[in-house]
Amino acid sequence: MQVTLTAVHWIYVAMVLVVLITMALRRDTVLPCIIGLFAIGIAATGSLVKSIAVVFNAITTAGTEFIGIISVIALVVAMSKMMEDIGADYLIMRPAAKVMGNADVAFWVTGIAMMVTSWFVWPSPAVALIGAILLPVAIRAGLPAIGAAMAMNLFGHGIGLSSDWIIQGAPSITAKFAGLPDPTVVLKAGTPLFVVMAVVTTVTAYIMLKRDMAKNKEIYDLEVQAHREAAASAEARKFSGIAYAVAAIAPIAFILDVVAMLKFDLKGGDATALVGGTAIAIMSLGAVGQYGMESLEKITDYVRDGFLFGIKIFAPVIIIGAFFFLGSESTAKNILGPQATGLVDDLGKALAASVPLSKAPVAFIEMLVGAIGGLDGSGFAPLPLIGTLASTFGKTLAIKVPVLAALGQISSVWVGGGTIIPWGLIPVAAICGVDPMELARKNFIPVVLGLVVTTVVAIFLM
Repeated sequence: MQVTLTAVHWIYVAMVLVVLITMALRRDTVLPCIIGLFAIGIAATGSLVKSIAVVFNAITTAGTEFIGIISVIALVVAMSKMMEDIGADYLIMRPAAKVMGNADVAFWVTGIAMMVTSWFVWPSPAVALIGAILLPVAIRAGLPAIGAAMAMNLFGHGIGLSSDWIIQGAPSITAKFAGLPDPTVVLKAGTPLFVVMAVVTTVTAYIMLKRDMAKNKEIYDLEVQAHREAAASAEARKFSGIAYAVAAIAPIAFILDVVAMLKFDLKGGDATALVGGTAIAIMSLGAVGQYGMESLEKITDYVRDGFLFGIKIFAPVIIIGAFFFLGSESTAKNILGPQATGLVDDLGKALAASVPLSKAPVAFIEMLVGAIGGLDGSGFAPLPLIGTLASTFGKTLAIKVPVLAALGQISSVWVGGGTIIPWGLIPVAAICGVDPMELARKNFIPVVLGLVVTTVVAIFLM
């Protein structure tokens, strides 16, 4: 079917280019998205008053779409704060610390512990948890601080956040904008890509780290010795019975959640609801058991802190998503009215009719757009765009949208989540006491190599 492109379409294209340029310059993209919404509102309605309403309608539409994932992240963070206060987080991680006999084991144990923790509580809380518990033990085992930082960063902000199996924040956004029924579609189709990216990056980083340790052995030996001498034993801390109970119950509860998801085929919102409900139950029970009547105020504080964290992460994503929701017909109608069409859908059809495309260039475009979008330090900000692009390319080329969407999600989160840009990995660098620029340099080759290899694999899977 022939598509007639209007002024609305060209304004949308122009503002998408502005957003991409802004991202490449490492500046925030909220203002360009607001301007884009206003300009499209003017062009579509011809009314100043209605165009102002379009901006608000777009934001509320996006907020409604995102409220579920914002809530589950908030509740998981609230739970993690409760566990940190009572010491249950330390008790959960203590067994992992005991198996670190040398630098090699320390690298992989630290990384895997960071990855698993990130799946359940996200990387930001996991950084503090792993840094406080496993970092001193890893360094005493012979792993230099820069090696521990690489492991925490690549496994947590890379593998953990990009796959996001449990909380499903990233795949929920990607799937929504790619027009897929639920996030599990992205997760299943993207599993080979997640595995390839994980193996290539971590193995490459490990090999490069071993060479660096051999080359700078004397320097790193002094660093390890200094940490061994200064290490204070956390075993002196006294833990309550509630802390031990929470430390036992929390992992079991989330494992049972995963079992329930598989047994009852829970997907999307149902799976998210299960995780969120489990988190708030554990948080409430732990706080009541530890603080008694004071838990009335404690629980309020934990919930407030959790939602402040969730809104802080998603506030810009809501505005950016509001603009890119114009690309899909279903949400565009909520914003512009029943006469609206999906702007990106229309552009894709017009592009397919005039420009020949194939799998390889489309895959590399998707990967590069995600990476460029992540340069501002937000791994989630580019997800609306890469989801929309995946849907458009999928419809025009008859390729597998979930695979392409997963590829874009990987590049967005690995770059924007904070593995190769210094301003994105400051928390890990700070807790490990290393230079963010140095950590970014160490991660650069493994991550770029991983993205290239993963993109090649994606081409064959599409």
